[in-house]
Amino acid sequence: MRQPVPVMTRAMPWLVGAAGASAVLLGAFGAHALRGVLDAGGRELWRTASQYHFWHALALAAACLVPPGKARRCALGAFAIGLVLFCGSLYALALGAPRWCGAITPLGGVAFIVGWIALGLAFHRTDKAAS
Repeated sequence: MRQPVPVMTRAMPWLVGAAGASAVLLGAFGAHALRGVLDAGGRELWRTASQYHFWHALALAAACLVPPGKARRCALGAFAIGLVLFCGSLYALALGAPRWCGAITPLGGVAFIVGWIALGLAFHRTDKAAS
C-alpha cells in the first residue's frame, strides 16, 4: 500500500521554485524599476539582499537532495526563515523602512548559519549511511 507523502515533502518543490523565481524577480526589479529611485546605499542593500536570496534559493534546492530526516527539515526551515528575515529586512531597509528593521537582519543571518550547519550534517549522515 502506498504511504502518504508528508506535507513538507510535497511543498519543497514549490518552496524552491518560489524562492528562485522571487530572487530573479526581485533582482530584476531592483536593477531596472528601482534604478532611479534608490540612492547608492539603497542599491547596495538591494544587491546584497538579492545575492543572498539567490544563493539561499540554491541552498534550499541542495537540501532537497538529501534523504528525509531532522537535519534536512532543519536546513529547509532555517533557509526559509533566513530568506524572510535576512533578505526581507534588507529589501525593506532599501525601500526606506525604519532603521529598527535592521535589527531583524542578524536573526536571518543566524538562521542561514543554522541552515548551512544542518545541511552539512544531513550530507554527512547521507555519506555515512552510504559507506
